[in-house]
Amino acid sequence: MAIDYGDAHTGVAVSDPTGMLTGFATVIHTRNPEILSAKIAELAREHGAEELVLGCPVNMDGTAGPRAEKSKIFAGRIREITGLPVTLWDERRTTIDAHSILAANGKNAKKRKKNIDAVAAALILENYLSYQSYQRKHSG
Repeated sequence: MAIDYGDAHTGVAVSDPTGMLTGFATVIHTRNPEILSAKIAELAREHGAEELVLGCPVNMDGTAGPRAEKSKIFAGRIREITGLPVTLWDERRTTIDAHSILAANGKNAKKRKKNIDAVAAALILENYLSYQSYQRKHSG
């Protein structure tokens, strides 16, 4: 399960049972970290998540800024609440790419705003799943 963590809107995407594709995506609308953590834990249980992949906003030069630090703190919170491993994942450009995907599919700015975080979470998940697939094929 991948998370695009935001101050007011957090995207969540869950893979299909094979772990190959994104099967479910939603947005949680809250500014309260306790409510957000509880909703993420609930979704993880409902969907049988085995691992959480949390987008970590790394600067374009590869350095970690204040948002990356906030993500690291949140990773600790959801690891504690869910008991699941949390992988921080470089999410550079996912929101930009999500806007492009939605615009290309005819979504106006107002409609894009409602879905952008879910699409960004799906992109984080797809990137992570692709990486995992590559690692399995090329290890050993």
